[in-house]
Amino acid sequence: MTGSIATIGYGLAAIGPSIGIGILVGRTQDATARQPEVDKLLFRNMILGSALIEALGLLGFVAGFTF
Repeated sequence: MTGSIATIGYGLAAIGPSIGIGILVGRTQDATARQPEVDKLLFRNMILGSALIEALGLLGFVAGFTF
């Protein structure tokens, strides 16, 4: 029974980062369309933000195995 609960927990933990990355990429595309001259700065910030969001997803994945 604990394996099923861990799987459901990871599924729920993956929802937040996926929504966060979707919003992040969408807003970056919107900002790039408005001001194309700052695309390199926006891309760098987007990569940094997505790495932090993915770290939260990995924490949820590990928590499913440890508890």
